[in-house]
Amino acid sequence: MDLIKSLFVSASGLKAQNGRMRIIAENIANADSTGRTPGEDPYRRKIPTFKSHFDREMGAQMVELGRLSEDNSPFDTRYEPGHPAANAEGYVKTPNVNTLVETVDMREAQRSYEANLNVIEATRRMVQRTIEILRA
Repeated sequence: MDLIKSLFVSASGLKAQNGRMRIIAENIANADSTGRTPGEDPYRRKIPTFKSHFDREMGAQMVELGRLSEDNSPFDTRYEPGHPAANAEGYVKTPNVNTLVETVDMREAQRSYEANLNVIEATRRMVQRTIEILRA
């Protein structure tokens, strides 16, 4: 039964990291977006959070994607007087997304995802070997 628990715990980790990568991809995709009108705020970076909960049926702690929070750091500005969202001084607000930070976050999420996959693969091999031993 503990092998089954490890599969479910790892699967919950896979799902959570998948959601994290989706949010990071959204941040990167919107890194260059701006408002449409002067003074309008551009895209604001989203930060994924995680939460754990005890699954009574499995008897194990599971992880899931928690609520999203917004990064309240200030927007950058760029001088583009001809842009439709430029203010009176010619500056356009740009998102508070740093693609380098997002890339590092994505790699960390990918490694966590791979670690959960490795646990699933190891568990699968153990179950297969157990079945082979029982057949012999």
